[in-house]
Amino acid sequence: MSNQIRPFRIEIPQADLDDLADRLSRVRWPGQLPGEDWRRGVPVAYLRELAGYWRDGYDWRGQESRLNGFPQFMTEIDGQDIHFLHVRSEVPGALPLLLTHGWPNSFVEFVELIGRLTDPGAYGADPGDAFHVVVPSVPGFGFSAPPRGTGFTVARVAGIWAELMRRLGYERYGTQGGDLGAYVAPAVARVAPEQVVGVYVISGLGFPTEEDLPTMTEDERVAFADLQTQDWMNGVDHHALLRAAPQTFAYGWHDSPVGALAWMTQKFKEFSVTGELPDRTIDRDLLLTNVSLYWLTGTFGSSSWPMYDSTGFGWPEGQKAVPTGVYSGPPGFRRLAERDNTIVHWPQGNPGGHHFVAMEQPDHVAADLRTFFAPLR
Repeated sequence: MSNQIRPFRIEIPQADLDDLADRLSRVRWPGQLPGEDWRRGVPVAYLRELAGYWRDGYDWRGQESRLNGFPQFMTEIDGQDIHFLHVRSEVPGALPLLLTHGWPNSFVEFVELIGRLTDPGAYGADPGDAFHVVVPSVPGFGFSAPPRGTGFTVARVAGIWAELMRRLGYERYGTQGGDLGAYVAPAVARVAPEQVVGVYVISGLGFPTEEDLPTMTEDERVAFADLQTQDWMNGVDHHALLRAAPQTFAYGWHDSPVGALAWMTQKFKEFSVTGELPDRTIDRDLLLTNVSLYWLTGTFGSSSWPMYDSTGFGWPEGQKAVPTGVYSGPPGFRRLAERDNTIVHWPQGNPGGHHFVAMEQPDHVAADLRTFFAPLR
């Protein structure tokens, strides 16, 4: 295994961008099925407008330049080429912080958050509450190599992350994650409890199981019933779909940019707690940068391994090796989360209308991260 860390720069060939534009100009559009609004999926009129903007208004080269403004690197760990951002703060004593993105997202999830963490003074916060930020791309996502065989696990990713932080020279650091990252971030603490000072999870800890339902209070039952009505609980079951036939669906996502855009749009709409359209909750260019990254790296199929290498769905449980904080309690319940976690931070009322809240509310997420990690530095 080589310990070499190599500088990396995004340089998408122009031919790939021309091919994308050509495909977007030759879409074979289906008719609109009967049914109101989004009841049958992404409406044709909505997607046509979004695809037209992707083709004629969106500027990949501008976004590529923005992404290249973050120092990026590649290194090989556990036989995997790992792509990561490493943005050091100029503030002495800054705490290293490892951010893990979710699915179907990428390191793009954190582009609005990074500056607020590395240079809080520039955003009106205490300059001393700064972080050195490390953002790896999960294997199979974006520029990180896909797993070469079956049986790849969250625990294996956590081991890679711990080695990455060791290789960067960090002996104490925090971990953060939401969605897939909510499984990975606690697993890093289990792998490296002497190095991790705290785990911060966006949400999802303490979700009730069937066995918990009889013990729930009346208030918990009301909150749980409300959760059952939300889009993200009733949309396309991507876990089951990608367990069953990921290769089959990957053909469409890999060959048709509109098929890929429709899939991403469907999921980002379902992941909106408020039911808002995806590009009204999250910046449209940021959404399209994430879709473009998947398209241009051909990773719609390889990023599905958390689902196809599983036998069922389970909510993240967390860990008790180090203190845990959350950004938002729902959909979980603190009483249940405390069975598997030492919860020291569970605020009420943090704003957020989307599952990927760091893209929607970077100021509030940065502020809450500073609050949680302040006593742990």
